[in-house]
Amino acid sequence: MRGGIMIKPEGELKVSFGYQCNSNKDSSCEDSDEYETLPELRRNSSFSCLSGAALSANATLANTNICNGLIGAEILPSWDSPNSFRRVPSSPTLSRSEGFLNAMEVQVAGGAAGEDRVQAVCSEENGWLFCAIYDGFNGRDAADFLAGTLYETIVFYFNLLDWESSQESIKASSGLDLDGSLPYIEDDSNTINEERFLPQIYRDRDSSVDNVSKNAPCAKPKICTDSFRHGVLDSLQRALSQAENDFLYMVEQEMEDRPDLVSVGSCVLVVLLHGKDLYTLNLGDSRAVLATYGDGDFMNGSERLKAIQLTDSHTVDDEGERMRVLCDHPDDPMTIVAGRVKGKLKVTRAFGVGYLKKKKLNDALMGILQVRNLLSPPYVSTQPSLNVHRISKSDCFVVVGSDGLFDFFTNDEAVKLVYSYILSNPSGDPAKFLLEQLVVRAANCAGFSMEELMNIPAGRRRKYHDDVTVIVIILGTNQRTTKASTCVLGPQENDPLMIKCVLQISDTCQ
Repeated sequence: MRGGIMIKPEGELKVSFGYQCNSNKDSSCEDSDEYETLPELRRNSSFSCLSGAALSANATLANTNICNGLIGAEILPSWDSPNSFRRVPSSPTLSRSEGFLNAMEVQVAGGAAGEDRVQAVCSEENGWLFCAIYDGFNGRDAADFLAGTLYETIVFYFNLLDWESSQESIKASSGLDLDGSLPYIEDDSNTINEERFLPQIYRDRDSSVDNVSKNAPCAKPKICTDSFRHGVLDSLQRALSQAENDFLYMVEQEMEDRPDLVSVGSCVLVVLLHGKDLYTLNLGDSRAVLATYGDGDFMNGSERLKAIQLTDSHTVDDEGERMRVLCDHPDDPMTIVAGRVKGKLKVTRAFGVGYLKKKKLNDALMGILQVRNLLSPPYVSTQPSLNVHRISKSDCFVVVGSDGLFDFFTNDEAVKLVYSYILSNPSGDPAKFLLEQLVVRAANCAGFSMEELMNIPAGRRRKYHDDVTVIVIILGTNQRTTKASTCVLGPQENDPLMIKCVLQISDTCQ
């Protein structure tokens, strides 16, 4: 039974902008004042609906002084659109018209709920989707840094992947030996100036990567082979490593004035859907769960549906992770204390948290905040789990969520809730529904009504649930009518408890 969060009228769902397909000019695609008709889009996307929602529990202030104010004052405002997806033309700061994620125009949305950050970038003209959840802890700085830089850094390394692939193509055309067998078609009409695509914040600080391949011919990959997929995963990992190095560099520069920065960190979950390839990168305990149909002719739809976790859980509760951490520090009997790494952190892999990675960062802390006997850092790894899944006709949707969702629901429960909701509400919002069900369960566990729980101020409400961010990606390749809508949900318009963004595609154009 569906629950409902008690909100005032200003929290109702509001259509922000939308667009209809123009591929079939029949009565099923009617124009209205509410939607604008766009030119025909390429129908090569493997997803048909994106729904996202976020619920805050922590009280936190956005920090605007990291990286000399660039993140809060310049970068994040261009990203944040919690009330809508926003069209952004291709540009060096967000995307580009050549390369792996080629697009003349993208749709972007992003926002914050407590210490969580959520982002989505969609290119409907080329059918790819980028989603990310940054689950911050001990403050929002690390999550804000990721939200302000990681997507651009990933695009930069994808551009490097294009250039490296073009060099292999050149060698192949010259008859030189290759380690792999990537089939590419050379196109010398474009050139890559890599300095142009490096995020401004990195160009200002470090010019060592300038013009690595200036005026080099660019070749676009025409066939996505296994070796190319490995290249994509490697690019994601290299981008994360670059972001980590730059964040810790920033922390070292500012820790004298802000020693709290050494303890700030974030879990990272990135999902990239490109064609039929679903790539995931994660650090920490956020999850991507695939709903797919299994075998069984005598079972109904919900019974046949299986929940497959695409990501690993990096916590001390996972036996494999626990043993890995202990084996990495054989001479430290206090590696795991009270179920936490050095008695501080439940996750074993995370972005930031410099005080568990470098002694000089730990020394910046005073008193009980400092980690005692930091014998063999780093104790928290930045090595992500990487995966690529080839989407099949049996795959239905993906639930992407921070750990706050899975504090209350198992993978199977989350999948079955989304499935049942989609069946009865094909044009509804499954991410919002999932959060509503979470609030119902959290209220029941606390002995409150939903209204009583939601009226508890952020900060105090953290006792009953964590910040929660959810994205539901409905998979499918049929031609669709697209529209986007968003809402801010909360008891007060100027103090939203929930941010949600929806890119919804209905089946009116077949």
